[in-house]
Amino acid sequence: MPRYLQILLAIVLAGIILYTGRSLFIPISFSLLISFVLYPICKWMEKKGIGKSTAIILNLVLVTVLLVAIIILLVQQLMSFGTEWPLLREKLTMSFQQLQAYLETEWNISAAVQQEWIEQFGKNSSSHLFGLIQQTISASVVSLVLLFLIPIYSFLILYYRRRLVQAVILFLPVKYRSRITEIIQMAIHSYYEFIKGMLVVYLIVGILNSIGLLLLGVPHAVLFGCIAAILTFIPYVGIMVASLFPITLSWLTHNSALYPLGVIAIFAFVQYLEANIIFPWAVSRRLNLNTLITIVAIILGGILWGAAGMILFVPFAAILKLIAEKMEDGEALVTLLGEDKT
Repeated sequence: MPRYLQILLAIVLAGIILYTGRSLFIPISFSLLISFVLYPICKWMEKKGIGKSTAIILNLVLVTVLLVAIIILLVQQLMSFGTEWPLLREKLTMSFQQLQAYLETEWNISAAVQQEWIEQFGKNSSSHLFGLIQQTISASVVSLVLLFLIPIYSFLILYYRRRLVQAVILFLPVKYRSRITEIIQMAIHSYYEFIKGMLVVYLIVGILNSIGLLLLGVPHAVLFGCIAAILTFIPYVGIMVASLFPITLSWLTHNSALYPLGVIAIFAFVQYLEANIIFPWAVSRRLNLNTLITIVAIILGGILWGAAGMILFVPFAAILKLIAEKMEDGEALVTLLGEDKT
């Protein structure tokens, strides 16, 4: 079989394995990411005389506290939005009545016809809404299970790290065994650079969101801009929840539908910049990946693993580049993934 067909077959098989086994690979991948980030801290604590298990548990508790803080922030946003709901419902009712009157006077569409349209729309959308609710509940249950698995996997990976590294060394051909320790150290460094790049992304997104909301005259623009930047860590859902309160406040403050539309436009534009320009630039330059490969990794991760893949596949590409640099025949892969130093 020609070599190009072997490569194509390997890529197809890898894609099938990654897609079908995503329920196993996603939590393990997140656990590896957390383990790589926490490993130097755990190692430092162990040198100070703290037991291995205690050091790992303390670090995992710290990470859990940070995640819980983000969830509390999300819940507070929803609760704050709920307090404004009566006034918002009144304004929605008034706007709907104005729209009905406009359609009746300007377009000669009677109220009976409009009501018939609304009923027909409700019948058509009810089945889709029920399916969407089922999918949301199913995804939430799976996510909850993964949240419990990730810290367990992280603890076990950190606890058995020497045994796991030794097993990897034994699995590899003899000529590559001397390089595995260096590759692991460089992989840990890549994950650190990835986290730093993500912090830069959140900072830039927060500044852009705040500037846009300030220009619109939305109250507490800096606060809402920073909250929206932090909640972009939760793909899709985070930015939608973060936009609810500034949308509501802009409507109540300015009494015009143009301002909520402006908030939506700002968040959508910044989200587009974050996904296609800011994230590839801030992260790829720290991982020494070229921007094209970074964008391809994000898209490919989204296809195979959804939102989790969009986060994980970028450091995966960096680690693949590190492995290729240590292989005798990996020059082509390094050239494809790497960044032009000139």
